Amino acid sequence: MQFRVLAPLEVRSADGRSAPVPEKKVRALLAALLAHHGRPVSADRLVEHLWGARPPANRTASLQSKVSQLRRALDTAEPGARKLVVTPPPGYRLDIAADALDAGRFTALTARAHAAAGAQERAGLLGAALDLWHGPAFAGFADGDLIRPVAESLEEQRLTALEERAAARLELGEHAPLAAELAGLVARHPLRERLRALQLTALYRAGRQSEALTAYGEIRALLAEELGVDPGPELAAAHRAILRQEPWEQREPGGGAVTRDAGRAQVAVGTAPARPRTNLPAPLTALLGRRDAVRQVERSLTDHRLLTLTGPGGVGKTRLALETAGRLGDTFPDGVWLVELAALSRPDDPARGRDTRCTAAELAETVLAVLGIREGAAGGPVAERLTGAVRGKRLLLVLDNCEHVIDAAAEVTAALLAAAPHLRTLVTSREPLGLPGEAVWAVPPLEPDGAVELFAARATAADPAFALDAAVTPVVAEICRRLDGIPLALELAATRVRALGVRELNARLDDRFRLLGAGRRGAPARQQTLRAVLDWSWELLPAPERTVLRRLAVHADGCTLRAAETVCAGDGVPQDEVLDLLARLVDRSLVTVARTAHGPRYRLLETVAAYCLERLAEAGELAAVRRRHHRYYTELAEQAEPLLYGADQRQWLERLDAEAANLRTALDGSIREGATDRALRLVNALAWYWFLRGRLAEAGRSLEAALAAGEGAAGSVAAGRRLRAAAWQVGMGSLAGGTPTPWRGRPPSSSGTRRTASRASGPGPSGSWGTRRWASATRRPPRHGSTARWPPSARSATAGAPRRA
Repeated sequence: MQFRVLAPLEVRSADGRSAPVPEKKVRALLAALLAHHGRPVSADRLVEHLWGARPPANRTASLQSKVSQLRRALDTAEPGARKLVVTPPPGYRLDIAADALDAGRFTALTARAHAAAGAQERAGLLGAALDLWHGPAFAGFADGDLIRPVAESLEEQRLTALEERAAARLELGEHAPLAAELAGLVARHPLRERLRALQLTALYRAGRQSEALTAYGEIRALLAEELGVDPGPELAAAHRAILRQEPWEQREPGGGAVTRDAGRAQVAVGTAPARPRTNLPAPLTALLGRRDAVRQVERSLTDHRLLTLTGPGGVGKTRLALETAGRLGDTFPDGVWLVELAALSRPDDPARGRDTRCTAAELAETVLAVLGIREGAAGGPVAERLTGAVRGKRLLLVLDNCEHVIDAAAEVTAALLAAAPHLRTLVTSREPLGLPGEAVWAVPPLEPDGAVELFAARATAADPAFALDAAVTPVVAEICRRLDGIPLALELAATRVRALGVRELNARLDDRFRLLGAGRRGAPARQQTLRAVLDWSWELLPAPERTVLRRLAVHADGCTLRAAETVCAGDGVPQDEVLDLLARLVDRSLVTVARTAHGPRYRLLETVAAYCLERLAEAGELAAVRRRHHRYYTELAEQAEPLLYGADQRQWLERLDAEAANLRTALDGSIREGATDRALRLVNALAWYWFLRGRLAEAGRSLEAALAAGEGAAGSVAAGRRLRAAAWQVGMGSLAGGTPTPWRGRPPSSSGTRRTASRASGPGPSGSWGTRRWASATRRPPRHGSTARWPPSARSATAGAPRRA
């Protein structure tokens, strides 16, 4: 079954018979699905397209009725064709091949023409493509918002194809007939500069020089009057060629070229190769684990003129951008161009000072060089030459690695988008450009399955003997988790499989920067090792941001804003500035933020945290910042302890759950540092939390460790805390249903205290005299009648069979 939209909408069966589609709304539905063939159209958008501002009362049923009518019409034309209308979320899609639609065949033919080497072949393919047009695209249906952008895009592609065919015919020497044909086209599109340049050239080469100069004067005056601009570089170059009486080359069918001027001709052997319409590098490996991401980025770039891919170093921003840009090549008749900015004003470049920034003019010159615009092709400042070169063009620019030239990149991008309404810009950066209309798409680490797939593929390439079997898969999954699903880190690690195997590789990841320090040949210096990736980001940070980032690394599993302000402030960083610095680090993709019921939590990827701990040690701050961390979480536990007995119990249980890793780190660190009083304070404050959560074994281990570390501590305060911890230890053991392991250290000197500790240490089931003495010694008995707030494990303890919460 064939469909025509480059004319009045028509459906034809496989044998060429026209198939009527009754009722205007059904035809409008078909037109909308054809405009988005291959992509689903949501039900809401279809309802709006069909009924506008006056939708039916039962929107779903009314739309389904029109879909059923369309299916019947297709099935009548060709049995079984009703299956072409499918219903993927969130709406409907017409499941047809690209060559079943005349617009799809037109696009394919123009793509073949762009790749053709000879003018004769190029003109033939473009002629065949243009022959598919029999009227305006989507005639009668192009007024709606759902179809208008597609119709306008097709019309622009048709005009571009007409221009390309005219250029090919100029090469073939068809000057006179072409000049006559272009007259009508120019009259319908008087401001289209490339069309005018082709007309001038055709008139000049046909011997009508005076008419060509008159035509240039007309377009120059029209541009000044209508747009307030001068002719662009291509039109100006055509004018200069006429004034200078420059000769031209005419392509011959045999492939040679005849150079002609006013009165003589000579044969020039060979032909200059056509300029390619892209400079995207050919990928050496397949892009794995990013299938959905490519589709999402492609859709976002269709909807937005400026799309910025952000994310930490090594997450695969460039690879994703190149894959997406490559798939969109046929959409941009003037090409897809990659502008690599990593070499501009590198942060590690000794030739430039730290405060020396890349200017907008330098960046614009780089873009001009990529586009092939030579010095002297047009006068004026470099920014004006660049905007003049892209004005009226339909092209995609990929600006790669903008984070170190972010200001210049933003300035140039803003100027380009303002001057070229058909330009699309895809940016990769570790932070957004911050321009109006910018869409930001954060590139996430690979999902676990995608990470395993990538690691296995690269490991197999490095070691053909590697096999991802049931025994190896869990180890590979653990490697991928520890490397945060970062593609660059996974690829570096996979190269070590041949020498180490996956188990030894996993065992050595604690020293990941040394382990993954072998450079990758052919990769940019900033991506050759895991450390180089992070060094690149680190060098871009001002000193206060570096300070906050490295201090964040002492947290385990993230932290709240209050924790960051307390732990990261000091020594040159005021507490009230931490929030702004933290926000900048989030923008730079070095810190991730997660929204929770109790506010945002800030986290570092494991690899970033390991790097920052090294930097913290280099700065001589590791011990001091860890002490601040331990003090903060000890005070947090003490703040929570009395509130666990009141109406806010649930909220504080959830907050302590979120900080479990930090609390454990604070306890282990306090014990390791010999801060025994702080360790005892922490376990005593957390004991009731552990009890409510049913974590009796964890409580027992923690209490025993704190008590063992506190042996020999002097003073009545320390003795009281040791006694309370000992009582909690006995109680937890009793609640566990067995014989508790009491604290074996020397008891305090008071005989009464010794008797209390001794009796509290006695064995017995829950509810015994020993447990009652335990409750008395902890001084935090549960309120009478408050068992509703006890977890099931606590209520069941009296039966000697506690359950874990």
